[in-house]
Amino acid sequence: MYEHLETAENQENLKRVVVEPVSRVEGHGKVTLLLDQDNKVKQARLHIVEFRGFERFIQGRPYWELPVLVQRLCGICPVSHHLAAAKAIDQLVGIDPANLPVAADKLRRLLHFGQVLQSHALHFFHLSSPDLLFGFESDISKRSIIAVIDAYPDLAVQGVMLRKYGQEVIRMVSGKRVHGTGAIPGGMNKSLDKAERDYLLKDIEQIISWSAASVDLIKNVHCSNLPYYDDFATIKTNYLGLTKPDGALELYHGGIRAKNAKGETIIDHVDYCKYNDYIHEEVRSWSYMKFPYLLSEGKENGWYRVGPLARVNNCDYIDTPLAETARVEFKAHGNSAMVHSTLAFHWARLIELLHCAESIKTLLNDSDIMSNDLVARGEKRYEGVGVIEAPRGTLFHHYQVDENDIVTKANLIVSTTSNNMAMNESVRQVAAEYLSGQELTEPLLNNLEVAIRAYDPCLSCATHAMGKMPLQLELINADGQLIDKLVKGSDGHINRVASA
Repeated sequence: MYEHLETAENQENLKRVVVEPVSRVEGHGKVTLLLDQDNKVKQARLHIVEFRGFERFIQGRPYWELPVLVQRLCGICPVSHHLAAAKAIDQLVGIDPANLPVAADKLRRLLHFGQVLQSHALHFFHLSSPDLLFGFESDISKRSIIAVIDAYPDLAVQGVMLRKYGQEVIRMVSGKRVHGTGAIPGGMNKSLDKAERDYLLKDIEQIISWSAASVDLIKNVHCSNLPYYDDFATIKTNYLGLTKPDGALELYHGGIRAKNAKGETIIDHVDYCKYNDYIHEEVRSWSYMKFPYLLSEGKENGWYRVGPLARVNNCDYIDTPLAETARVEFKAHGNSAMVHSTLAFHWARLIELLHCAESIKTLLNDSDIMSNDLVARGEKRYEGVGVIEAPRGTLFHHYQVDENDIVTKANLIVSTTSNNMAMNESVRQVAAEYLSGQELTEPLLNNLEVAIRAYDPCLSCATHAMGKMPLQLELINADGQLIDKLVKGSDGHINRVASA
């Protein structure tokens, strides 16, 4: 759906094209393009137009409210914020996350694997698969999960059931599919009983099978359209994420590793509590989202990507067998140390989905998840940092409290914020490649959005207002003449009502 595109002239006689909002992503954003009189792109930017203010309004709250409170940042990845906050407040009660009771650690991991599985399934099957299955320039009526259900009913059912299973894992551990509880300072508030464990176990083999099939699907889709899929919106960047001490893929708790575009290590397994020694954030006037960068590389060259592509690129191996086989094949496709294709985010995402399904099976067969040894306490501290690999990438929660346990300072760096510069660069490249002459084409708009959707951005999480939903699209040339005008009707279709 394309709700709005408008143009205006600036002081340099450039045309300004605005696409608002970006569709099939979580939250509200817009894209602006500046074109010269030959319609060449001079500037392309992704703007985040929401303002949420969570960092500010959680100040003054008691710290034990945070794991529940910060979940309201998002309805898609609430578990990620819940666990990142919990890992931070563990430290406030004197417990390092690596020293939780074994049962609590495994239950949190189970909860997190369920979250990543359901989120990856939602993004791929519901939001991105229409573009990938029908083509980026297919008719707008094809760009929805309804069209996928009509054309590929078995595949659509698998996508729905994969997400449902992940949500059931979350419900069994936290009590609710969305905005449940579970993690508390120093541990967890309940374990699984045998009935809950057996309920999840009965479908896990089917879930693993469907997950493996989804990896085969995206591999075939990607490789059937080469070199286009390797080149579309592709940029060479640094990559950042968590790994285990031996370099394995890690989604819950590890050290920070960053590599450059050549695959050379910039930092490796550094303590995430010291993240501010390595990562700084830049503020720019035209977006509510910040621009993080690696301090050692500087503002110009230090920006990086996070998320599935970064994690699969950065890790040395994956510790579940089917996902590791898929990772090896994925890395071989790149013919270099790093896979830079932006559309390869989808491939890496489904490798992680498979890893989560395998990991859930392992944990469900571990008796520790039914233990009642769930909470530990230590000596009070006044600062805590929690970092986790959310579905969209590395997520930082940093809190300071006073002697009365009241939050005095909070800093959040969410996954989409870290991908901010990269999304802008991908938008710029697609705009320069696909903007077509004087006529405003609907396929152009979708190509821009395909590039953004590859990152699976959560724009609500990334802003610290509800967005408007304008319905008119206009293109005016440098002389002020109306070149093209489109209007979105109540049926969701785009109608051309004026054209030069």
